[in-house]
This record gives sequence, C-alpha cells and structure tokens, in this order.
Amino acid sequence: MDKITVAMSGGVDSSVAALLAKRSGYEVHGVYMRTWHGDDAVSPLGDCPWKRDSEDAQRIAEQIGIDFSIVNMIDSYERFVVKPLIEGYRNGITPNPDILCNQFIKFGALAEIAKANGSQGMGTGHYAKKRKNANGTFDLVEPKDKNKDQTYFLAYLNQQRIQFATFPIADLTKKEVRELAEREGLVTAKKKDSQGICFLGKVSIQDFLGHYIPKKPGNIVNGEGKILGQHKGLHNFTIGQRHGLNIPSNSDYDFYVVIGKDLERNELKVAFEREKKLYNNIFRIHNLSHTNEELPERCAILCRPRYRDPYQEIYFEKTSPGEAIIEFKRPQRALSSGQVVAFHESAHLLGGGIYL
Repeated sequence: MDKITVAMSGGVDSSVAALLAKRSGYEVHGVYMRTWHGDDAVSPLGDCPWKRDSEDAQRIAEQIGIDFSIVNMIDSYERFVVKPLIEGYRNGITPNPDILCNQFIKFGALAEIAKANGSQGMGTGHYAKKRKNANGTFDLVEPKDKNKDQTYFLAYLNQQRIQFATFPIADLTKKEVRELAEREGLVTAKKKDSQGICFLGKVSIQDFLGHYIPKKPGNIVNGEGKILGQHKGLHNFTIGQRHGLNIPSNSDYDFYVVIGKDLERNELKVAFEREKKLYNNIFRIHNLSHTNEELPERCAILCRPRYRDPYQEIYFEKTSPGEAIIEFKRPQRALSSGQVVAFHESAHLLGGGIYL
C-alpha cells in the first residue's frame, strides 16, 4: 500500500482530502505546517490562528484514523514567502504569497520532507485536477467545480512537483465537499473558509507591512503633477485602489484611483476612473514558468490575468530567456507589477509569468 502525506490546514477541504485519500487505500500521514510565530513574545501580530487550526487538523486526523504531526516550517516560510512579500511591497510591486507558498513550501520543502519519510505523494485540498498523458507526463486541468478552480495558484509547479502531487477533491464541488464532511461528522464541516493571506489571521496586510516598512509620507499627484493630497507610504497602495486615498473628487460620479507609483519621487499617481488610464493591452512579463513543455516562441493562447478572472485571449511572444510580451485581445484593468498571469490551453494549465 502506498503512503502519502496530506497537508491539513484545519479547514474542510483538506479534511475531506485526507478522508478520501484514506478511502482510496493509501496509508495517510496528515501534517499541519506551522508557518508563523503567532506568539506575542516573538510576533508583532499575536493573532495567528495556527493553534486553533492545528487542533482542528489533529481532531480530524483522530476522527478518520490517520497519523498526524505538526511540521515546523517557520524558517522556510519566512525565507521564501514572508521576506519576498515584504520586499515586494517595499519595492512597489504586489507579490502573491499563496503562489510562493505552493511553489516553495507545500510542494517544495514539505514535499521533500514527505519523500524523506517514505511517502509516494503529497496531497492537498486544492480544487485542481491532475491528468496523466500518454507519454507519462502530467498536466494540471480544471477540477469539477469550475467556480473554485485553484489551478491559477499552481502555475509555478514544475513537472517533478506535479508528478508528486495529488488532489483528492478534484472531482467534487465545494457543496459536495461540505455535504460529505457533514455526513461523516467531521468537526470542520461548517468551518468558514480562511480569507486573505494565510498567516495574518484578522490582521490587515497594511498593519502587517507597517511593522516592517517605516512610514514615508509623500505627495499624491494627478497626471499633470498637481498635488492632491498626502500618503503615508507607497506600500499601503496597489494599482487600481480607490479606497483610503482621502481625496475628494468634488463629484458624485467621479472618484480617484491609483494608476502608478514613482519610487524615486515617492509619489502616488492617481486619475479619475473615467479617464481609463488603468487599461492596457500590452504587458511585459518575466520569470516564465511551465508545468510541462515550454511555450513556443510565439503563440496565441488563453490566460487568467488574475485569480478568478475569466479566460482572456492573448498573443504571446518570447523576447529573451524567461521574458516575454503578451498582448491582450481586450484591454485589461489594473494589472500590477508582481502579480502572476497563468497561461492556459482551454482548461489545461500551461504555466505562468509575472508582470514587470
């Protein structure tokens, strides 16, 4: 009987994933990853829900009768997720910590621990489906629940990591996952899904960043360079944001949105939404990834510009190793440097890139 490790977050999806893995005949070892301090003595936040979540994961493991352990991933998580997140915002970009976590932690460092412990696979509660090809390689495709499709967050998994991965809830909808959890009496059946960045709990990203990035007040300016107000730090804003600017538009139907950041001048650039300055067709991307074969030098493909965005038609042209230009058939609003674009061929994930 094969042994697999299942990452258990203390939520309903990973709970059902562990249950289904056991029902499939695997010897299952459940693990909870501790990724943040969460203790007042060592954490600026003191609000990380890891203790409650780890207890829920352990209770589920006991309910379904599998081994369970807590794995300390704090150092790896700080190196590969937290520090890049902080430095990204410090440098004016918008990183995606969930994608970093999947690439370097869940299917990286944790998967290596699972292999060392004799596991033949790494299971998670992602809504994604793994498909084996005739040549022995594997692809990631949409799961049954298209509305919960999480393949976007797996765009940076390479073939080696995909081969080791397994997604037990791929053929269930979210509703079916909860119904199954309720029928089995799992304690996480009605637990709410976590929102936002996984280690922050109830703390906002602005409050978290404020502990690491000092306030640096500067001007808020429009396209003509006119000063409209003051900001307390560029890291508090993302492209397309309109809340928190505290700039009156003097109109019931106009409002300002962030259209850019000038790091040298420490200026936040804004414009009225009606000016359409947030819309562009052409974007440069870097850090290209591929889940199986590399993309051709030039091709017409589909992409998800962001998580939950509908598929968009693009023309892809590689400009140098690891870099490309993509041209959207339809202009896209507020795509920010540091965000990830996921490439697709129909429902089949091809890889991704990061907006420059």
